[in-house]
Amino acid sequence: MTTLMGRYARNFVCLVAFIVVAACSSPQPSGAAPYAAIVQDARTGEILHAENADTRLHPASLTKMLTLYITFEEIQRGRLSLDTMVTVTKSAAAKPPSRLGLKAGQKISVRHLIRAAATKSANDAASALGDHIGGSEAGFARRMDATAKALGMRNSTFKNANGLTANGHLSTARDMNTLGRRLFFDFPQYYNIFSRRSTDAGIATVRNTNSRFLDAYKGADGIKTGFTNAAGFNLTASAERGNVRIIATVFGGTSTAARNAKVAQLLDLGFKRAPANAPTMVPQAPSYSADVEALMAEADGLPEVENGVGKTIRLQMAVATSPRPAARPDAGRVAATEVAVAAIEDSIAAALAEAVAAPPPPGTLEAQAVAMADGTAPAGPAIAPPPPRPESLVAEAAAPEAGAALELAAVAEPAPVMPEPGTLDAQAVALGAEPAVETQMAALEDDGLMVSAPVQVAAMGMPAPPPAPKRNAPIFDRVADAPQAQPMDEPVVIRLSTSNARHWGVTLGKFNSRSEAERLLLKTQLAESATLNDGLRKVVQRGGGYEANFMGLTQDQADLACRRLQARAVQCFAMGP
Repeated sequence: MTTLMGRYARNFVCLVAFIVVAACSSPQPSGAAPYAAIVQDARTGEILHAENADTRLHPASLTKMLTLYITFEEIQRGRLSLDTMVTVTKSAAAKPPSRLGLKAGQKISVRHLIRAAATKSANDAASALGDHIGGSEAGFARRMDATAKALGMRNSTFKNANGLTANGHLSTARDMNTLGRRLFFDFPQYYNIFSRRSTDAGIATVRNTNSRFLDAYKGADGIKTGFTNAAGFNLTASAERGNVRIIATVFGGTSTAARNAKVAQLLDLGFKRAPANAPTMVPQAPSYSADVEALMAEADGLPEVENGVGKTIRLQMAVATSPRPAARPDAGRVAATEVAVAAIEDSIAAALAEAVAAPPPPGTLEAQAVAMADGTAPAGPAIAPPPPRPESLVAEAAAPEAGAALELAAVAEPAPVMPEPGTLDAQAVALGAEPAVETQMAALEDDGLMVSAPVQVAAMGMPAPPPAPKRNAPIFDRVADAPQAQPMDEPVVIRLSTSNARHWGVTLGKFNSRSEAERLLLKTQLAESATLNDGLRKVVQRGGGYEANFMGLTQDQADLACRRLQARAVQCFAMGP
């Protein structure tokens, strides 16, 4: 009996030992997140290395790259500006670290939220942007999914603007690499924010979470870090050496140092495999469907501006078709037509007035003119001239204007005044001269003809007009048409003015020949017409070479042009007044 019990005890101990050994020998989770990586030539989009690149994993704060892309897109569409004031929601203010420290109800500019989200990776700043653009966290998540699809991110779905772990908030190393490349090409004017070591975020100066890698790797200029317990240590990085730019993404790093070392190794691999000279293939702008455009318009709120009392409504007037405009009429033909129509109307009005007018009284000049025009004037002696005009005229109480006074003096010319006999004036008159001006003025004053002194001088000093030819009938002379003024040619502007703060320029370097500098200027202006189309190409000979310059720009145009050109590996320096 004892032997049987001992046997059972030994068997039980062996069974327990076997279970323990089996349990210990089974694979145990290491606690590390899954690993994925990809390396891409940013110029051509060619994939140089990939490992688990399409596995859906937690992107962590790499999500903020898409939040910033949508924000830049809103600014480009005119629905936001860098100075738009955003009211922080309770949901955004309650987000866990990393945080900027925003309070619910606080107002802060879009500019400062972008800086905080890009450099410090502040969750509250990213959420404030998402809530303002999308109206809510869920609304912005729908916008993120639509934008990701338009950018070619096929395996990504998003639930929030900051990247905190959530069910269904997943992406891939390939999709995040695609997003980093689109940020570089689609918004080069904002790309430099990712390389700043520190920046002013409005309520605090924040440091870049990627400073270690930016300082350690030659040519690195971005882009974004990310970390959560579920994701591990993530990084999408970009670096440029010479004419080659490489973008790499790592998911699931075990620490910051290990992740940075792995990304540096991948970038080195990319620079080794990428050709030195390759064409730059800029990705096409994202194309949104009508449903997505409606979603954007529905979620688009009215921007609040600092110190403003109202909100500006910006309409997006998308034109489906562009019909050919009607030809502009010739200005000369239009003017000639208007003159002809006016002449016809005047002739018709005159004919109607003449037809309905009463006949003039007999014996008047008007009656004589009508009789001669009809051919019914009686034959006979010449018509007696009208009675002479009165010797003097009484001026009005108010002094007439200069033009009216001259006409009055010419019409009311009195009979010649003769000087007293025996005087020098009388002797001059006898010899055929005119009486003195003083004598005539005195006579006019005695007769009561009140004429102002300037008018007297003008009337007396004018030469006498030649006598009009005598006429046998009251025929009036035809007034000659006044010559029309010739239109002046419109001035043609052949040079851009440097006024209105256009005292800035950019220089692209010095070259050995003028033709080489001119070719570069023309090529650069065609490639960067958006920023340099208003500039003047100018080649300056200096120091044994030829400098290629664009002049006549504003400071903002010069700075923007240089940033865009430097982003394309073109040497550029801004020049101020």
